[in-house]
Amino acid sequence: MKPSSLLLSVFIALPSVCFAELADENLLQHLPSGYKVDFQAKQGNMVITEMVPQSETVKNWTEMLTTQIFLGLKNATPEQFQAVMAKSWLAACKDGGVAPITKGEENGYPFSIWLQTCPLNQSTGKPEKTWFKAIKGNDSFYVVQKSFRFDPSNEQVVQWMKYFRSVMVCDSRLPDRPCPKFEKVAQ
Repeated sequence: MKPSSLLLSVFIALPSVCFAELADENLLQHLPSGYKVDFQAKQGNMVITEMVPQSETVKNWTEMLTTQIFLGLKNATPEQFQAVMAKSWLAACKDGGVAPITKGEENGYPFSIWLQTCPLNQSTGKPEKTWFKAIKGNDSFYVVQKSFRFDPSNEQVVQWMKYFRSVMVCDSRLPDRPCPKFEKVAQ
């Protein structure tokens, strides 16, 4: 993924921004209604974006949506990433749990979705539930996670599973994995 593609991934979340067609491999993800980007950084080969409800911050949140792009990571599978995350989670959280939700292929890319739970996070004193979606791209590896520091309602779980279905990878270079075309918005 070229650096310009990273910017386009973020622009997709901002409906008032004009931009040209997507190039190369891209993560397609929109900024959920009522959310804001509160932190974004590039650390080594990883680009991270953290989004929270408008009234919260990444330092004080009850809900957070995190996106990580591991640039150039081509050999990891969603199942391998899930196993590493599960091991780390279970070591950090007494009585924590990990549950697979689904796996398969979307737009030609392997993916996996799973849930990690912690009844009492020692650092916050609150429960934590996090759903993960990992996607193995041809150029990079993508992870989107939705965390709650409370027990979400069934409606919230359904809402976020629908959101996860909308998150996918495309590649303008591959006819069988096309990226959407966007019309320029008049300003």
